[in-house]
Amino acid sequence: MFKKIDFLFFGWIINWLYPKYYRPKYGYKRYYILFFHYLIPQKLFRLNPKVKWPVHFTSKVLAPENITKGILCDPGDNLNNYIQANNGIIFGSNIELGPGVSIISSNHNSSNLREHVKGKPITIGNHVWIGANSTILPEVSIGNNVIIGANSIVTKDIPANSVALGNPCKVIKQKEKYSEDLSKIIFNKKIPKNKYL
Repeated sequence: MFKKIDFLFFGWIINWLYPKYYRPKYGYKRYYILFFHYLIPQKLFRLNPKVKWPVHFTSKVLAPENITKGILCDPGDNLNNYIQANNGIIFGSNIELGPGVSIISSNHNSSNLREHVKGKPITIGNHVWIGANSTILPEVSIGNNVIIGANSIVTKDIPANSVALGNPCKVIKQKEKYSEDLSKIIFNKKIPKNKYL
């Protein structure tokens, strides 16, 4: 009963003010928590105000207009995430970032620290978990169905279906196929076509 009241009272506000927020309708995160811990800091106190999905007040998302993302993916929704998308970041669907994760799409120019070096965007596939305090560096591509271990520094591409960790991050083993059927989830709103994977 409380879940339905929570959705009716706070859920419509969350869905209206976060047009790119796609999560299970019930059982993921209570809507009143999203309202007080995410929406008020973002919209009222202007912390990450241009981001169209929930970002935790301790996290920072730079250049959100250069981010594309699927469903079940809200970059910056965990504690102390730093997402810098100057050169663009392409997120797939069903991606989770642990606390303290940094994703940095462009470096500073070594001869002029106020300029960023141009480069290709970071690409992160579907069904990816990036462990706590890991850092993803510019122009990296991470395949589908990947786990990045905590405290890893990803400097080179990581292939699909793998578990990788370390500094520098290296594949340590193959990962079994992802088994969850996302088409069985009841979402908080109608999801875009072709987003079930």
